[in-house]
Amino acid sequence: MTNAVAHDPPPAAGNRAGRPVIVTEDALLLDDLLRLCAAAGATPEVHHGVPDHGSGWSAAPLVLVGDDAARRVRGAARRRGVVLVGRDQDDPDVWKRAVEIGADHVLMLPDGEQWLVDRIADVAEGVGRPALTVGVIGGRGGAGASSLACALAVTSARQGVRTLLVDADPLGGGLDVLLGGETAEGLRWPAFAASRGRVGGGALEESLPELHALRVLSWDRGDCVAVPPQAVRAVLAAARRRGGTVVVDLPRRLDDGVAEVLAQLDLALLVVPAELRAMAAAGRVASAVGMVVRDLRVAVRGPCAPGLDDREVARLLDLPLAGTVPLEPALTRPRATAKPPGASGRGPLARFCTAFWEQALAETGGVR
Repeated sequence: MTNAVAHDPPPAAGNRAGRPVIVTEDALLLDDLLRLCAAAGATPEVHHGVPDHGSGWSAAPLVLVGDDAARRVRGAARRRGVVLVGRDQDDPDVWKRAVEIGADHVLMLPDGEQWLVDRIADVAEGVGRPALTVGVIGGRGGAGASSLACALAVTSARQGVRTLLVDADPLGGGLDVLLGGETAEGLRWPAFAASRGRVGGGALEESLPELHALRVLSWDRGDCVAVPPQAVRAVLAAARRRGGTVVVDLPRRLDDGVAEVLAQLDLALLVVPAELRAMAAAGRVASAVGMVVRDLRVAVRGPCAPGLDDREVARLLDLPLAGTVPLEPALTRPRATAKPPGASGRGPLARFCTAFWEQALAETGGVR
């Protein structure tokens, strides 16, 4: 159980240095809190009362006060980020003690363990603005969505932005292959199939292959392993907490795992070749994806069929136009050269990606 007493959130962890502070003399409670801190990847300071050095109380990003120590910290300076932790669910006076010490939350163990681990992990990682997360999906097979996703990620990384490229299609060829890194060391999706609860953002980033200055989460060449939706949710949430940009190559087949990805996207690009049959297929994809994604745009791939242009395609699909991606070899034959799509920084594909990021970052207030 966790309940709010005050409404003001604590300051962002990145704005306050230090480790979380635990204040308690209850040995059993301390063991539990140390265990939860370890699970969150944090090393706390432990005190029996208000720390002797005043800055230890005021500068700590999070203070966990055991219910047994509430009276000992009653005179401490008021601050945000204080959690009163106890065990007695039926104690009506716990709320009074929480108000007396200015606690933001009252939390009872063991019910509130997962909430507390998440809160401590936020402190340990230094939570800022989440990554700008963009999904790319083909309006039909062979539309060039995977190549565009790679080009967007490569362009973002080339601009010095922390970038993660996620392959959400287990039946695809593997984005690490598209980037020429199928033998690169690092974890692939099957390693995260058993993930539950929270995944550490820093640990995730360090565990993945690094290719062309970006991190890649792809599939291996073994038998297809089902990754449960809750694991997909946890992994993508961890990726977003690191900030920067996250680009996701989406399959046209939508299942529960893909729905978890769609729910965390800031925007999605629907890649549609400018031809009538492709538009018919894209309309069905747009209808399904648009039920979840709040910002779906169309990227029209040329050349255009007679009587069609990019604006007409967008109008017929009733979607905002993200731009036109002229046909180039990198979209249809990405392995024809040693460089991945968009790596050269030149050509129509690179220009599209550069313009896209400029607009998207301007709309969201810059790099996160």
